Amino acid sequence: MPETSPGRGPIGVFDSGVGGLAVLRALREALPGAELIYVADSAHAPYGEREAEFIQARSEHIARFLLARGAGALLIACNTATVVAANALRRWCPVPVVAMEPAIKPAAARTRSGRIAVLATRQTVASGNVARLVAAHGARCTIELIACPGLVECVERGEVSASSTRGLVETYLRPALERGADCVVLGCTHYSFLRPLIEDLAGAQVQVLDPAPAVVTELLRRIGAAAEADSQPLGGERFYTSAPQETAAPLISMLWGKKVAVESL
Repeated sequence: MPETSPGRGPIGVFDSGVGGLAVLRALREALPGAELIYVADSAHAPYGEREAEFIQARSEHIARFLLARGAGALLIACNTATVVAANALRRWCPVPVVAMEPAIKPAAARTRSGRIAVLATRQTVASGNVARLVAAHGARCTIELIACPGLVECVERGEVSASSTRGLVETYLRPALERGADCVVLGCTHYSFLRPLIEDLAGAQVQVLDPAPAVVTELLRRIGAAAEADSQPLGGERFYTSAPQETAAPLISMLWGKKVAVESL
């Protein structure tokens, strides 16, 4: 394993699948000169339907994979892996480990109606981490946790604007909107790719909160970096997947916005 120095070397980012590419994009915008490594564990997505032991094992496997490639920091771009595995990874990883957190606190500060809808996977909805966030920030508002099985799979198939995906989102979200929710929290990174669809369904009066910018800010703080100017020489990206390359490469390229090479995990 190459020598790993905290805060130095590439930044390793991983998710249960392609959802974390939205976080990777925010990271690239903040650090155009950084070397980035992304792992999509799409063969095992969605984590939200998996047992905690499985998620823990996969997260540890991927963390070691990234450390072996010299990663100087790890970003868990997956809410489900965060609630299951982040604390365990932090106990042994020799580099900073930064993880997602649903934007419940900012939603509680912004809501006017006092009603918030949190869209997430079953594992995230049931987690103690989310329960603590609700207890800490939900005293003056009603926070509705909505498990959304099937949405991760829609994104993994590249169906981010399909009518069937829209129908599924509406099934989950419409009741909360009718009850007066005026803030929607994206509690799964895959849902960032559904944001245009969600915003269209919710209407302009509803705020949709994505935690990607906040987690990137936290990563910069942890590694002692500042956001870079666009004039910086561009860094590179390496993409890995556990899914068959013939299906994963076109999907990752589409969501990333340009054709990229994808290697096997």
